[in-house]
Amino acid sequence: MTHISSMLDTYPKDLGGIDTEKLAECIAACFECTQTCTACADACLGEDMVADLTKCIRTNLDCSDICAATGNVLSRRTGYDANITKAILQACAAACASCADECGQHADMHEHCGVCAEACRRCEQACNELLATLS
Repeated sequence: MTHISSMLDTYPKDLGGIDTEKLAECIAACFECTQTCTACADACLGEDMVADLTKCIRTNLDCSDICAATGNVLSRRTGYDANITKAILQACAAACASCADECGQHADMHEHCGVCAEACRRCEQACNELLATLS
């Protein structure tokens, strides 16, 4: 998170009163969740019972894409639009909740799904915490 915070600290304009600590935490959580969901989908593809994990794989990949887009949008501060930021944070929190629920159903059999569910819950929480600070 050091580079994320450093980039926010060096931004040449005012960030508009946003909680930069929560913003940095959310950006980091989004990119961590992106990687974790992608790796979980790949691990699911390596399982013997891959056909039973179709929904999990799809949910992982959808969550990964939404988290990546959210992290990218949050990283861009020029021309900030609060409505877009709020909408993407809500979508990301919803995708993370769905993915965590889906992965949680397989966590007893597949350790990677348990790891993924944890990352998704952290990202969901970070999105909701940042969302609560926006006016």
